[in-house]
Amino acid sequence: MNIDDVKRNAFAMPLTSPAFPPGPYRFLNREFLIVTYRTDLDALRAVVPEPLQVTEPIVKYEFIRMPDSTGFGDYTESGQVIPVTFEGKAGGYVHSMYLNDEAPIAGGRELWGFPKKLAAPSLTVEKDTLLGTLDYGSVRVATATMGFKHRVLEPTAVLQGMLAPNYLLKIIPHVDGSPRICELVRYFLEDVAIKGAWSGPAALELAHHALAPVARLPVLEVISGTHVLADVTLGLGTVVHDYLV
Repeated sequence: MNIDDVKRNAFAMPLTSPAFPPGPYRFLNREFLIVTYRTDLDALRAVVPEPLQVTEPIVKYEFIRMPDSTGFGDYTESGQVIPVTFEGKAGGYVHSMYLNDEAPIAGGRELWGFPKKLAAPSLTVEKDTLLGTLDYGSVRVATATMGFKHRVLEPTAVLQGMLAPNYLLKIIPHVDGSPRICELVRYFLEDVAIKGAWSGPAALELAHHALAPVARLPVLEVISGTHVLADVTLGLGTVVHDYLV
């Protein structure tokens, strides 16, 4: 393979069999369980990078079931999104994500900078309860429950929240171990079609784990539980701040 061939074919690793295909990435029947909770403000400020700004001590703990995802297949993820502002506009900073599928872990980290790690999240319905769990190895680190479809939510308000900008810290090291890329990335969900949205009583329990430290943002008060079913396209990102310049 000559140099021109390498340049023409170099999309993702490995060169001759990339871990994921080029986008766009469309997700059908994407199901969300989102438990919004109040946490410690100092703990939030310790993990959110400038120039993002934390305005209130709120975290959204998410379980997302994705049965039909372009190029990524069928998988589930779980993690924490922190409401922030950037240049005065509200959005969300993706602080942690845990997945059970290699392709979206590789694609999410390499393309956008999603903070993805391999784990075992699950989102199921147990009789009258929507149940989200996250295991890291054999250790249960998160459990969320919500009453199943207790109250219908107005889809317009849910849609507006899903269309807000999202932010990621993309870090790729150089071959000598120093940072080669360190950027704040912004992305949007696109072509969102809400198929259903509900609220209900919710609870969330987080356990301490050295390598899945979701409990570093402790649950002080559960504010709400939201259940959403939607079709979405995950848009590619733009760099809004380069930390190495």
